Amino acid sequence: MSAGEEILRVAAKGDGVTASGRHVPLAAPGDVVHEDGTLERGPHYVEPPCRHFGTCGVCQLQHLDEEALAGFVTGRVVNAAEGQGLTPERIAPAHLSPPYSRRRATLHAVNGGQGPRIGYREAGSHRIVELAECHVLREELFAFLGPLRALLAARKGKYAVDIELTLAEQGIDCGLKGLSVEGLEQTEALLDFARENGLARLTVDEGYGAEARWEPQPVTVSLAGLSVPFPPGSFLQATQDGEDALIAAAREWIGDAGTIADLFAGLGTFAFALAGPAKVLAAEASLDAHMACKAAAGASGKPVHSLHRDLFRNPLQPAELNRFDAVLLDPPRAGAREQAQLLAQSSVARIVYISCNPSSWARDAKMLAEGGYRLVELRPVGQFRWSTHVELASYFEKS
Repeated sequence: MSAGEEILRVAAKGDGVTASGRHVPLAAPGDVVHEDGTLERGPHYVEPPCRHFGTCGVCQLQHLDEEALAGFVTGRVVNAAEGQGLTPERIAPAHLSPPYSRRRATLHAVNGGQGPRIGYREAGSHRIVELAECHVLREELFAFLGPLRALLAARKGKYAVDIELTLAEQGIDCGLKGLSVEGLEQTEALLDFARENGLARLTVDEGYGAEARWEPQPVTVSLAGLSVPFPPGSFLQATQDGEDALIAAAREWIGDAGTIADLFAGLGTFAFALAGPAKVLAAEASLDAHMACKAAAGASGKPVHSLHRDLFRNPLQPAELNRFDAVLLDPPRAGAREQAQLLAQSSVARIVYISCNPSSWARDAKMLAEGGYRLVELRPVGQFRWSTHVELASYFEKS
């Protein structure tokens, strides 16, 4: 057998890559690939813990040890920065959320002919992987799949249902999209299911938006120790561990700033963590999230002013931004191009940029750098463990 080529790194989509540019699926750094395609395993390969690995589309990196996994997360972030000519002054070690920590997930269900199939989709396919185990979901969420299968097993005919699960303070918030509920018998069965399983809320979307069918008390999530209303389908960080890591970075960097603008604030994840004694403006486009943040601020007395504003169509202008000692932004995957352009023209002393997409972050960060901001620190975050989905926290100071 030939000496072969060593796998040097893991590419963005999870393949191992050699010096010659050869891509090898499910290869770890240090593995050796021979001409016939066989792999000789190296020091960073581990046996994937889940039987569905390689089929399920959620995890791509279970074959990497902790060192290689952290290296992948860091590499994705650093490469994105370098691709825009950015060199951070400091790069923190990657933070990886532990197994069994995912507190929200979207799964899918179909009638498989011999009963319902519930799980994630296969990679690059609409086929559903029937989950017999899951090493990323919180155990409470995985255990709920059994009762959910029993509910759907009573259904006749074809169906395709999207399932949104979130762990709220009151228990599991379950949203079913694409499930038709016809007549008294199906309605009562649904209510019995929610009651027997102690659901915090059950919503059904039959094509006209989510409608709450069961919600014994208002559903809330805990943000910085506050109970914040949680509208159906609202954004929540995937793990509590990841949220804590991002908040810790923001608190450290923003420090003693007295006035803070939290842009793309959502329910107030960062606003409530940073408020007091600092005053925080929480700007958010989603009306439901804005109202939830406003209600929690009013009930708690926290110095958070909630502003309903679409920052894509109507970003804060430099004169508005200059009123703040620090700005934090946590935009969706598309980034914050328009707002970043205006931030670059501002005199804000400190900017914390949280991102779930290194590519759009790097584009925006380049604009900040061109406006005179130094990229002081990067903190890679692997909140979606064993996935190629990478997040980061970054800190900029005006030069």
